[in-house]
Amino acid sequence: MADLHYSIIIQSPRPMVWDVMLSPDTYQKWTAIFEPSSHYEGSWDQGSNIEFLGSESETGESGGMYSRVAENRQHEYVSVEHLGEIRGNERVPYPGDTPVLENYTFEDVSDGTHLSIDIIGLPDEYEEMMNDLWPKALVKLKELAESWETDINVAKQGPE
Repeated sequence: MADLHYSIIIQSPRPMVWDVMLSPDTYQKWTAIFEPSSHYEGSWDQGSNIEFLGSESETGESGGMYSRVAENRQHEYVSVEHLGEIRGNERVPYPGDTPVLENYTFEDVSDGTHLSIDIIGLPDEYEEMMNDLWPKALVKLKELAESWETDINVAKQGPE
């Protein structure tokens, strides 16, 4: 099992980064790095079930992970317990009694938001893929959050 850590500074306030990261439309844009048809079904509310879904490129069959939101402190922290994989219509629990944890921490810094991702207990076979894709996904998230902030500021100012 692997424990992984990723982080990035995003030049937008925490609520903006939070919204871009977790809102369905923008979530699909930055997680397309992992899977082009990536999306989620469910809620980010604490205690809620949530499924992270996409299509298996080889079979076209739906797949992903089924999870539970263990903790949600708005604009500060989200902890997701990944309980197992979804393969077509089948749910396959991860081995052992401990779920894979994926934690997002949002902290204020002088030039925006420091976003940290901690993945705890990841099966070893996914480590190389995550180390390749998470940094790319965070760059995409940064682009979206920073451009969304610019778009909102321009809209508030009105046309020149």
